[in-house]
Amino acid sequence: MNPNIQSPIPSVRNISGEGWAAIIGAIGSALLLAKKLLSPKPAKPELVSRADFFAETLATRERINATHLAVLEKLDANHRELMAALERQATRINALESGLARVDERTRK
Repeated sequence: MNPNIQSPIPSVRNISGEGWAAIIGAIGSALLLAKKLLSPKPAKPELVSRADFFAETLATRERINATHLAVLEKLDANHRELMAALERQATRINALESGLARVDERTRK
């Protein structure tokens, strides 16, 4: 502390243009924050009733089951088709083996 009572009071500094811009920016930010905090909250969306939820769950389960059954039917059809083709190939192979055995018998004598 300065014991001299007659000492001059320090003069107030002049605020530059940048200082004013900072002050205005701070005030603007404070106003935007206040607006955000004080504005009314949006209404909560209406919740789905339990009955609607269970109905949708059941419908989804039925769609999944129907798709699963369709895939199983398609797999069964493909399996039957492959087994028939395999049977035809086995018949052809047996015929070729018996023909080859006959040719082999003829050539050995």
